[in-house]
Amino acid sequence: MAAIAIEQPSQTDIDIIHAVLSETYWSPGIPREVVAKAAANSICAIARDQSGALIGFARLVTDRATFAWLCDVIVLPAHQGQGIARDLVRAFQAHPELGNLRRWLLGTRDAHGVYEKLGFTAIEEPHRLMHKRNTNPYGLPAA
Repeated sequence: MAAIAIEQPSQTDIDIIHAVLSETYWSPGIPREVVAKAAANSICAIARDQSGALIGFARLVTDRATFAWLCDVIVLPAHQGQGIARDLVRAFQAHPELGNLRRWLLGTRDAHGVYEKLGFTAIEEPHRLMHKRNTNPYGLPAA
């Protein structure tokens, strides 16, 4: 069973997180320094195996009062399918500063079932939301 904690990643953790994120559909080619800065400016949840090695990570961008954006949820391939991603999100949901947020948002291409089990639903009125997107911020096009 994985140990989940709200904590900032170490430099070694950042190396692992960067290696995974730079290969994802949402941040291909992301520079390591961008991953480190994003983690430093977010609340992070980390899953570790029995030896203390990082096996999962999630990041929450929030004002800790009304809103949170859940992002960069990753689980290393050897540990996928064990509920670790859900446990990372549950750790955020259980955090005392985050319990009364008005809205949580996330974006996913293929993990809707993971998040639906945690209370996330499709946006009822997507026409109310807007975004500005740079589809090639790190030199490789994001999906």
